[in-house]
Amino acid sequence: MRPITMQGFEGKFAGDADPWKTFSDRDEAHKRNAILHGLGAGPIGRVLELAAGNGSNSVKLAERALWLDATEGTESGTALVRKAVGERRGVRVAQVLLPARFPSTTYDAAVVAEILYYLTPRAMAQVARDTAAALRPGGRLVLAHHRVDYPDFAQHAAHIHARFLSDSGVRWSPAGDVRTGRWRVQSYVRGAA
Repeated sequence: MRPITMQGFEGKFAGDADPWKTFSDRDEAHKRNAILHGLGAGPIGRVLELAAGNGSNSVKLAERALWLDATEGTESGTALVRKAVGERRGVRVAQVLLPARFPSTTYDAAVVAEILYYLTPRAMAQVARDTAAALRPGGRLVLAHHRVDYPDFAQHAAHIHARFLSDSGVRWSPAGDVRTGRWRVQSYVRGAA
């Protein structure tokens, strides 16, 4: 595997506002619905979205959250997220290159989609600990990732969710699991540390 760099992601978003067709692809819409289902009934207080990409999930998350912090690592992606959510109240879009400090310290839910296998194992472990620390006990975590490897991953997709949960240092209770041959969306409730 040859991991994509932040410059690679920057180039993708600068060259195409929807390089993976996440706004228009039917399978992506199915995955987005699984993510929303994984969050549980709404409205949900404070939601953290990591690696928002072009904002295709952010738009729907903003409809369910009283407050959404949508984070994205690239400058061009951050601009696309801002454009996607528009002037919607209760949404803050921030450029955050993971691992890094999140915009707020406490969240009721966190959505981590299509990012973990692009991180090194060490960076992913830090993001796992940071996410667990920011998510209140009883809060909901939704993980959504491919089940197959792509050549630009930094680590293998197999068992990526289990590794992330293990790295977090807290207990998780399963709350949902939707999968296809290509991707898996799992949700968990955070236990005590």
